Amino acid sequence: MKLTDVSRALRRLRWKKRCSAVIVAAGTASRMQGIDKIMEPLGGIPVILRTVQAFQNCQEIQKIVIVTREALILPISELCRDCDKVQAVVAGGASRQESVERGLAALKGQAELVAIQDGARPLVTPALIARVVFAAQRYGAAIPAIPVKDTIKIAKNTLVTATPDRKKLQAVQTPQVFDYDLLRGALAQAKKDHAVVTDDASAVERLGMAVKIVEGAEENIKITTPLDLEIAQRYLEEQL
Repeated sequence: MKLTDVSRALRRLRWKKRCSAVIVAAGTASRMQGIDKIMEPLGGIPVILRTVQAFQNCQEIQKIVIVTREALILPISELCRDCDKVQAVVAGGASRQESVERGLAALKGQAELVAIQDGARPLVTPALIARVVFAAQRYGAAIPAIPVKDTIKIAKNTLVTATPDRKKLQAVQTPQVFDYDLLRGALAQAKKDHAVVTDDASAVERLGMAVKIVEGAEENIKITTPLDLEIAQRYLEEQL
């Protein structure tokens, strides 16, 4: 290798930031008709374990913290016993935002970038994770998204008030990857302002920070209803 190539490689190594993941799985699954979606088998593997394995198998991820309900800390810890990147399984808070904050606290000092992932997105792939991490390395904030297919209506009291241009709309997925300190500061400011944010990128956007959109994946669905489990199973079968 030439000296100039060595210098370039060293510069890239110095520039590359450590990235860890917070996997959030502390919700109540109110729309699952009594099914605990996180522990439900998908292709014979619990949903949460499928999600964790994708991050375990992604070279860009160094450490993983799982945030879940108190009652699931031990069962999930046991499920993930062979995933050596899992550093902790901690109890979530009263809201998703609080759960993310607890996950970030568990990673303090161990990450420069952090990937926030829905535990109920089990079909995320190491390749998709890596794409978003690479973008966050450059931009400080990156999210995966896919173009919206349906026409969207804005309504008030069941009456349409506007129809946004579908070409400008994106359906956002996870993982969402941010500079660690940026995200902690953004969430703290949102809490201070009593602002309701629907995802972590929204908190960062409130600070005026640009968020880079990376191409997501159709199969990277979030399990929200029993039908979503069936759809995810179909995707798995197609991959075999």
